[in-house]
Amino acid sequence: MAVFDHLWLVSLTVLMLASQLNFASAAVRVFDLHARDLTGDPAGNDPDPYVKVSCGATSGGQTEFRRDSANPSWSAEFNFPNCEAKDDLVFQVWDKDLNFDDFLGVCVRKVKYESSTGTCKLKNGALYYSFEAVRTEPI
Repeated sequence: MAVFDHLWLVSLTVLMLASQLNFASAAVRVFDLHARDLTGDPAGNDPDPYVKVSCGATSGGQTEFRRDSANPSWSAEFNFPNCEAKDDLVFQVWDKDLNFDDFLGVCVRKVKYESSTGTCKLKNGALYYSFEAVRTEPI
């Protein structure tokens, strides 16, 4: 019986250690965000766009908004040190308004270990981005 207690304790310890390892972790950097041909309100005003960026369940925050710009570019850079290869990079494009911001579109891309640029077609316009994802060492 003591042998089984010892094996159970060893198995539990191994499981606890393995749960702390993250074999699929990636350090992800998102940069060079810009958009073209975005539309504003129905009255024809140019939008005041900004982008919210997240990786998996982790929010990276948002860019600054660009006043009256259908073709904005943003200087913000987003870093996610613990994304996983199965996680989604999510880009939400919004138009800043006084009361309620208008949703202009969303772009979702799977994290891959690479450096890449991408384009997302929105309902009206397109979002362009660059990202790089590199494997991180397990703990």
